[in-house]
Amino acid sequence: MRWYEKYMQVYEKSYDEEAFRGIVSEVRGNLQKLQSEAPLVTVSVIAYNEEKHLLACLWALSDLKTKYPIEIIGVNNDSKDRTAEIFKASGIPFYTEFQHSCGHARLCGLSHAKGKYHINIDADTLYPPRYVDTVIDLMERSPKVVAVSANWGYIPSEHYSRLDMVLYEALRNLYLRLQAIKRPELSVRGLVFSYRTEEARKVGIRVDIIRGEDGTLAFGLRKYGKIAFLYGSKARAVTGYGTIGEGMLWKRFWVRVKQILSKGKGFFFAAKKYEDMEHNLVDKQKKG
Repeated sequence: MRWYEKYMQVYEKSYDEEAFRGIVSEVRGNLQKLQSEAPLVTVSVIAYNEEKHLLACLWALSDLKTKYPIEIIGVNNDSKDRTAEIFKASGIPFYTEFQHSCGHARLCGLSHAKGKYHINIDADTLYPPRYVDTVIDLMERSPKVVAVSANWGYIPSEHYSRLDMVLYEALRNLYLRLQAIKRPELSVRGLVFSYRTEEARKVGIRVDIIRGEDGTLAFGLRKYGKIAFLYGSKARAVTGYGTIGEGMLWKRFWVRVKQILSKGKGFFFAAKKYEDMEHNLVDKQKKG
């Protein structure tokens, strides 16, 4: 059995307080045992209308095996479903961010973090038991590493065979590895991004863009150290298809390939500044 199959009992299921009572009790108890009053690591879970995923995410986090003192906190991005109720039932401290966006939510988590290191967690994603140690070991071992972006895959779907998923992930990782040589900020993904808290606060998390707050943070962190990448199974999270959509993986992949071809060599040369695109600016969208 794959490590994440246990949590599929509640993944994509509407929250049922009575039916999930035993699971909630287990999650609450395990999370309480993990919480430290003097954490080295802050694990920050952001959620917007994640009633069908949050409990599974917290259940996976409650099974973390770590040697480091950690705190697990939540950010409810003003959800309209039962997300806040699940956070409350889990017993972890959580905060409500009323301005909607990943940027605002991640910034809220970062502002409340007590740990030297900050680990981004998305509520629709499941993380393996050694995730924290694998990521933090790398930063603790290598003082020059200021941030780490880990590996991720997708929960099996009827739309794809196992061979499809293995091939897709291998090609995607090859693309990310090549791009990361000179443009690591473009290969970072927020759902598996971790970094040193102090340096991240100095850079700041942008809230004036619709997406890409992870890449712009990584770009700013480069002056403090190296952005490292982990591709092993110990740090491989699994997630749903989110905004990509079921049946759209290969289409998304070929869009990326066309982007590389259209930009030519520019994709593989270090950038001196992060270029904003007008369609990604919040103010431009509001005016439009």
